[in-house]
Amino acid sequence: MPQFIELTDFSLPILQAFNALSEAQLLHYYEPDLGIFVAESALVIGRALDAGYEPIALISERKRAFAQEAAILERCGDVPVYIQDEEVLNDFLGFKLIRGPLCVMRRKPVPDAETLCKNARRIAVLEHVTNPTNVGAIVRSAAALGIEAVLLTEGCADPLYRRAERVSMGTAFRMPWGYLSEDRYIDLDKLHRMGFQTAAMALREDSVSIADPALRKEEKLAILLGEEGYGLCDETIRGADYTVLIPMAPGIDSLNVAAASAVAFWELRSR
Repeated sequence: MPQFIELTDFSLPILQAFNALSEAQLLHYYEPDLGIFVAESALVIGRALDAGYEPIALISERKRAFAQEAAILERCGDVPVYIQDEEVLNDFLGFKLIRGPLCVMRRKPVPDAETLCKNARRIAVLEHVTNPTNVGAIVRSAAALGIEAVLLTEGCADPLYRRAERVSMGTAFRMPWGYLSEDRYIDLDKLHRMGFQTAAMALREDSVSIADPALRKEEKLAILLGEEGYGLCDETIRGADYTVLIPMAPGIDSLNVAAASAVAFWELRSR
């Protein structure tokens, strides 16, 4: 049973995770042990629980805690659930609690790239994609459209950032993801050693169309996506096996990286 606690002492250390600590501070909360993250909404919390993540504490609006949120709070066991009126919580958090409860949860170890991709035929690799909304949307599209793992370079937004996991609708907890390397840029040699041909999504004159049959015939293909605004670095594009273009209507030069990812995942999925 949840331990319902009237939220009156706002100085409790664990409460800092909800409104005072940055995402980076949450990531390193128990350093050198694994950190924590905040899951938002009953849907996201439920999917995190399904994936085996451990809840530590929750915040819930008083009326909802004993009504529409009761089932998800029950699933969290005997962890503390801090409750208060909506106005008080909104003031404490600095935003409106409109999507449901917040839950602090422990992170789990992130598998290495080789383990994640051992049997994968289609993976996505993100190079310095820093916007959590874009990372969340890419993870959601990857889960829906046949991508078997998502790898990130150093500097990408964490898929477990609150906004990223919210946008991903909790698919960040079921989609295998990890880090390719500790570098900002994509390690093409490592991808090749893992057996992948590489397809850099970029607008270049020497690009092949995303509909090129050769791409679909590749047994193992890594779809490379670059940062917002600048795209993939020149070295990554030059070293990729393919440079791939999504044809655009006249006068339109590109898609947002999250939108481009959905098109690429669908077109390049394993047949």
